[in-house]
Amino acid sequence: MDTPREVMSYDVVIVGAGPSGLSAAIRLKQLNPDLSVCVLEKGGEVGAHLMSGGVLEPRSLNELIPNWKEKGAPITCAVTEDRFYFLTKSSAIRLPTPPPMNNHGNFIFSLGTFGKWLAEQAQELGVEIYPGFAAAEVLYNEDNSVKGVATGDMGIGKNGEPTAAFQRGMELHAKQTLFAEGCRGSLTQLLFKKYDLRKDCDPQTYGIGIKELWEVPAENHKQGLTVHSAGWPMDAKTYGGSWMYHAENNIISIGFVIGLDYRNPYLSPYHEFQRFKTHPAIAKYLKGGKRISYGARALSEGGLQSLPKLTFAGGALVGDTAGFLNVPKIKGTHAAMKSGMLAAESLAEMFAAGDPTGKEPVGYTHKFKTSWLFEELHRVRNIRPSFVKGFVPGFLYSAIDTVLLRGKAPWTFRNHADNLSLKKAKDSTPIDYPKPDGVLMFDKMSSVFISNTNHEEDQPCHLKLKDPSVPINYNLPEYAEPAQRYCPAGVYEVVNDDAGKPKFVINAQNCVHCKTCDIKDPTQNIVWTPPQGGGGPNYSGM
Repeated sequence: MDTPREVMSYDVVIVGAGPSGLSAAIRLKQLNPDLSVCVLEKGGEVGAHLMSGGVLEPRSLNELIPNWKEKGAPITCAVTEDRFYFLTKSSAIRLPTPPPMNNHGNFIFSLGTFGKWLAEQAQELGVEIYPGFAAAEVLYNEDNSVKGVATGDMGIGKNGEPTAAFQRGMELHAKQTLFAEGCRGSLTQLLFKKYDLRKDCDPQTYGIGIKELWEVPAENHKQGLTVHSAGWPMDAKTYGGSWMYHAENNIISIGFVIGLDYRNPYLSPYHEFQRFKTHPAIAKYLKGGKRISYGARALSEGGLQSLPKLTFAGGALVGDTAGFLNVPKIKGTHAAMKSGMLAAESLAEMFAAGDPTGKEPVGYTHKFKTSWLFEELHRVRNIRPSFVKGFVPGFLYSAIDTVLLRGKAPWTFRNHADNLSLKKAKDSTPIDYPKPDGVLMFDKMSSVFISNTNHEEDQPCHLKLKDPSVPINYNLPEYAEPAQRYCPAGVYEVVNDDAGKPKFVINAQNCVHCKTCDIKDPTQNIVWTPPQGGGGPNYSGM
């Protein structure tokens, strides 16, 4: 496009209005009210794309906003009881709750609602927040340092040509840029390559979390109860587990996480979650209830050994885009917030020392390595990788590591890329999933509908294929084209064309932005990019 882009300049630009980006913005303004800080958010509103299991450890919030209760934070449902079960197909064996899952002092909450509140706190301090504008390009100075980002052009038709609604993207220049894109951030992937940020760490590993909100009869509900499970419906070699959190107003958050290192190409994370809800120990809570929301999101599971280099000339990575998640706790919000605060403190020191344009905020890494967050992640670094050899070895090792070794083992287990784990279709057994009954189990399209997902139809497909021939010519014969099953939103299909030959179809309008395709495709042939203007899910209370 020849039309010049409008330029806006700030001291700090933050990409992503999640807990890490907003915490960084708040901390920056607390430390230096004179700094100009801008936050870009690809969702149509702050919180639209935020989803978590739904339990908050308030440690970081206590540090960031000590009087959060007085300021009306939507954190009011204290955890009152923890339960942990090992499930077989028909029974539930209650086990002692693993120490990392002890939620004493924690709160059941909605990350989306919390994100909106954090945004209000940031705006009160003078932070500018622009929802509905996806950062689509990283900008660089002549010395190769990050200069800022550009938002995507609007009003581009499917044919790639401008429509009557065309609007050029904007350039946002900054002395320092923080990337807080969440798991598998699209611009973060470019930064990894540009600055070789992953050269000294393990590959990142991921899980997919699929979640529903249910409104249930009062007799089925116990406010403050958290329930976790392992076992059925996962086989002994597949990492996965569930949560069920009893929030206020008879609402239950229920979901399932499956490690994306699963091996059987016929496995469907979506359908595993649907049949999980039929277990007698779970179905009794949902009986007579109504499903009111649905969502899915990938999460970074690699832990400490998969963290990339956090800084580069002109900026840094914060939150789950870097991989700050405590997998055994099944919590990342407190870690994301703390990483954003540490980065902000480093930037504030740089600004106090002079003009930091294009400089590398190396102090952030030092602050992280001397923080409680590093200690917390170091202590649990071996637990998720221990499950690679199966549930029983992982469960036993985790118990030993947690109780006896207390996370101080002299060894560190390694991580391996998830897309390399699939077995060939000919060596795998197809899975016969039960059909949706519309009571406990639902089809993908009805789920996408209640995720409030919407994209402008006349726009280029935001899901790019490096080689359009790969899905049919390679993935289909070798892996029975797993995209049909690993996508939790029915985006990918294999259908027969008029000549009876298989054809790969991308229903991009269904995309809930979970990023699973970008992670799990065996040949890494699918690249997720931001769609135009605010498209995607609009989660309510997730």
